[in-house]
Amino acid sequence: MNLDELRQEIDRIDAGLVELLKQRARCVHEVGAIKKSTNAPTFVPERESQLIAKLLQLNNGALPEKSLLSIWRQIVSCSFFLEGNMRIGYLGPEGTWSHLAALNRFGESVELVPFTTFAKVFDAVERGEVNYGVIPIENSTDGSVSQAMDNFAKADTSLRICAQMHQHVQNCLMANCAPEDIRVIYSHPQVLGQCRLWLMQHYPNAEQIAMPSSAAAAKQALEESSSGAAAMGTPMAAEKYGLKLLAKNVQDKASNATRFAVIGKQKTKPTGKDRTTICFSVPAHVAGSLVDVLLHFKKHGLNLFCIDSRPTRDTAWEYLFYVDVQGHEDAEPLRTCLAELREQCPMVKVLGSYPDEA
Repeated sequence: MNLDELRQEIDRIDAGLVELLKQRARCVHEVGAIKKSTNAPTFVPERESQLIAKLLQLNNGALPEKSLLSIWRQIVSCSFFLEGNMRIGYLGPEGTWSHLAALNRFGESVELVPFTTFAKVFDAVERGEVNYGVIPIENSTDGSVSQAMDNFAKADTSLRICAQMHQHVQNCLMANCAPEDIRVIYSHPQVLGQCRLWLMQHYPNAEQIAMPSSAAAAKQALEESSSGAAAMGTPMAAEKYGLKLLAKNVQDKASNATRFAVIGKQKTKPTGKDRTTICFSVPAHVAGSLVDVLLHFKKHGLNLFCIDSRPTRDTAWEYLFYVDVQGHEDAEPLRTCLAELREQCPMVKVLGSYPDEA
């Protein structure tokens, strides 16, 4: 075929794609009506996980995987809108890594709602002000995001992790002053931690000031431009607040990534490849009590992806332990393992089981 014929063929295919999308939209409307009548959740991570696996298998490498998933994400985002407008809370304002993670997971057709603290994101989901929340829970360079994880331990929350996603994090230095004039650098504590070595090498004398979010840091840097203020965060924040990008990819590790959780009220069903996040306590000041608990996981052949500890905040020098473990709480062998933990530990709380996917 010549060029004109190929273009006509592409036009014909495009028309067919639009017709197929219209057919899909009609099915989505019906699905939305059924879900509403049965009070079923709009967002079903386990089905999404299965669909992604099927898409990649059908694609068989013909299209770039990233491009295919990006197209599919926008189609699903449109489906969320058609089923009934979905609202997603995140740590704002616009331009944070949480904002980008929410956008990448839920697409541009849902309503993204910024909040100033993690606690407010949790509260908004709890009260139904938003359907779900997106929060960072772990960074590959700087470890657990303790400010976020502490909210799960609260006795009055019933929220669970429904899904996870990984966001590649490429931090930037931004300011409206010359690089040599920078005297203070603002950012979120996690971002400052991810760029610790870079900052020591390039700006050892600059004051580092923690902010509630990287976007708030960018706004502060704009307001104090004449005083040598800079910020670290996303390229989106630089564009939104009118700051110049002075340096890109300034994180200490090129592979720097953050794991985000989607929090909600529903339980995600098993997929066969799941991860579960658990919070538990052990008998205080009893030698070997933590080892005794961990041996249950070993006995059942369950891989622990990570383990972290946080103060209980109720009693000095007593701790809660957070673990990510292979498997689903409703499937063996983790189901039996959890039953054993509940007999031994003063407190065991499952924070969610969800598909173990990137």
